[in-house]
Amino acid sequence: MVNPGKAVFLACIAALLMKVLLFDFMITDGQSMMPAIRPGTILVVVRTAYGIRLPWSGNYLLRWSKPKTGDVVVFFTPKGAVAVKRCGALLGEDTFFALGDNNRESYDSRFYGPVPVDHIIGKVLGIK
Repeated sequence: MVNPGKAVFLACIAALLMKVLLFDFMITDGQSMMPAIRPGTILVVVRTAYGIRLPWSGNYLLRWSKPKTGDVVVFFTPKGAVAVKRCGALLGEDTFFALGDNNRESYDSRFYGPVPVDHIIGKVLGIK
């Protein structure tokens, strides 16, 4: 018979690993992606959409794809904040231009320039 305490512990470890390595849920804040994404919206973010990246690492360990124009991605801005923006264009091999849907309210690549692809946390898969 399985020890219930051990089963709960292993389930928590498995859930933590899935959250850190595979997918995450995030709640939006701000109006930069309106009307597509409103403040308080829950996003499903696939961390492995473009490759495998350890959370504490600044680079992908293995990359199998790059964002495409129109993808909604979650990434670290140059100041280290987490942002949700649309990929406006892929510039060369290693950078992309991040744009908010709400031009008047969005602090995006028009202000801080292109973002390294390695700063992407994941691709938004679903919006709830």
